[in-house]
Amino acid sequence: MKTLTLIFLSLLLIINYSYSQDQINPQQNYSKGNFYIYWGWNLGWFSTSDIHFEGKNYDFTLSDVYANDRQSKFNVSTYFGPTTITIPQYNFRIGYFINDHYNISFGVDHMKYVVQDYQIVKISGRIDSTGTAFDGVYNNDDVILKKNFLAFEHTDGLNYPNIEFRRFDEIINLNKVRIGLTEGVGIGVLYPKTNTKLMNNERYDEFHLAGYGLSAVVGINVTFYKYFFVQSEFKGGFINMPDIRTTISKSDKASQNFFFTQLNIVFGATLNFNKDKAK
Repeated sequence: MKTLTLIFLSLLLIINYSYSQDQINPQQNYSKGNFYIYWGWNLGWFSTSDIHFEGKNYDFTLSDVYANDRQSKFNVSTYFGPTTITIPQYNFRIGYFINDHYNISFGVDHMKYVVQDYQIVKISGRIDSTGTAFDGVYNNDDVILKKNFLAFEHTDGLNYPNIEFRRFDEIINLNKVRIGLTEGVGIGVLYPKTNTKLMNNERYDEFHLAGYGLSAVVGINVTFYKYFFVQSEFKGGFINMPDIRTTISKSDKASQNFFFTQLNIVFGATLNFNKDKAK
């Protein structure tokens, strides 16, 4: 968690420095009034997390739980099929330039968060009257996350709809190829579809508004013929979900918070409506 925290703070420092600069290059790739749209994919990493589960027959916390992402193996039919394009971990965004440098955008980061089976974690709290071998009172005891105890994942997914405020600066202009820097901050909500199997409880596995997120991003943009671009991004943030549905019972829920990082590659287009300023 310390490493991810330092990465996130470094992102904020980079963005603060970038915003303090008046202008890197007077020739801008984008102009006031233009739109852009992109689609791409991400790889993700997560800090460890304390997960608190509460329900009628239990109230316990698992400490320093490890999870990773689950990007789909590449094949054309999955990544580009009209009915399967949203299965991989993806990034979608549409934005509008309010002036020659700054834009506001809406997007969805579709991540996947999978708690790893068979890891040993600490458990504190109580489990009673469940009819399982896990009934008891725990005080920082070891427990193995076997499937008959807990399977926990946000895999359809860890959805982060968010609004971002970004700055763009062109740094190299080769006429038909232009290179620029982008950086920004964002805020949004978490709308995961959580697949949980907790002891002998029936799972819920539906979309549910679970919390909020904060994020920061830096990226390098390469634009071809003014309108088409590829962009690589490094993104980090904090997620807090105090209301995760875990079972079919509305009284059962979980809560957790953690840091995340992403490496993204996206492809997009710019709609240059402001023809007088396009170069």
